[in-house]
Amino acid sequence: MTKKEIVKTISEEIGLTQLKTKEIVQKTFDAIVETLVEERRIELRNFGVFEVKKRAARKARNPRTGEKVSVPEKFVVTFKPGKEMEERVRELERQAAEEAAAREAAANAASTPTNPLANGAPPSAPNAPNNAAVSGYDHSSVDYQRPPGQ
Repeated sequence: MTKKEIVKTISEEIGLTQLKTKEIVQKTFDAIVETLVEERRIELRNFGVFEVKKRAARKARNPRTGEKVSVPEKFVVTFKPGKEMEERVRELERQAAEEAAAREAAANAASTPTNPLANGAPPSAPNAPNNAAVSGYDHSSVDYQRPPGQ
């Protein structure tokens, strides 16, 4: 979702023009950024916490050349979701797991034969070769020989 889509959704829900809603949304984002710069932390209840943290300098490796490089320390913004957001995302995970289990069960049910003759063997001879099951005659004891001269 983009900022434009957020503006459109909010403006439709509360009945303001998109222009006025865009101004409000932008001011909100600006306030979050300004607070992060000045105070290095902003906590939005039921949403989460944004925090500025210092990432230490480190040694890294250029994956293309394999050369070791020095990465200087830098400030990064971290986000820790609030409880409500965590719970809603976990619910998505549960739903996805249930759907995957249902698809797997349906696939297993579709691949399991319900007809005992579907695998080519009669129920009385579960390990019989397919040709014996079809003809009713066991060919394994027949000694096939080539005619002379061939």
